[in-house]
Amino acid sequence: MAKLFQHGTLAMLVDGLFGGTLAASDLLKHGDFGIGTAEGLNGELIILDGVPYQALADGTIRVIGDDELLPFANVNLADFEGRAVLSDIEMKDVDATLAKELSYQNTFVAIKISGTFRTVQTRVVKRQERPYPTLSETASKQQVFNAEDVRGTVVGYYTPDLFHGAGVAGMHLHFIDDQHEFGGHLLDFKADQVKLSWQLLDGLDLNLPIQDAEFMAHEASDAEKIQQSISESE
Repeated sequence: MAKLFQHGTLAMLVDGLFGGTLAASDLLKHGDFGIGTAEGLNGELIILDGVPYQALADGTIRVIGDDELLPFANVNLADFEGRAVLSDIEMKDVDATLAKELSYQNTFVAIKISGTFRTVQTRVVKRQERPYPTLSETASKQQVFNAEDVRGTVVGYYTPDLFHGAGVAGMHLHFIDDQHEFGGHLLDFKADQVKLSWQLLDGLDLNLPIQDAEFMAHEASDAEKIQQSISESE
């Protein structure tokens, strides 16, 4: 069974540690499927079939270069063992649908949803500059995008509650269309028929940027502040 490789933590982003600390090429040594963000909280990262796409706040999508640095990302080696074709589904139905298929509350799950979507809504955070704000302060600097009748893929993870702070407890999903022209952090979708694939992950390989002086000197926020910041930025 595969493990989830994660660089950085959600708590780091909550406090504004947006500086890049891992090269994209090094991240991809650990997986070909995943999500994250780029240096300066610049947009949304979607890794699909080993290619790291970056959805930007101007509505465009580009491929991230090997040497570009990332502050936070999740990846795994895709090997989806479960699949189901779902009809007339919305984003809010994903959790309940997975619960019918398997018991997963206490482990990580890689989630992939592909097909044609009736509507998709995403958000993308604008690039931040030093001195970096906190995560919740970036909420007013997000761009929201909508698309209709778009063919694409949802990429993301379920994180158990006991790992909240290290990651985002619950579903954390990004989206990219097949033309690589539309994407971002997924806010909502509706679809007539899509294919849901899942992969249970039996552990977390957490990589911390111990060579980064800013990270090593930082005093992290407590759990209550982390939860408040997440709520404000969603």
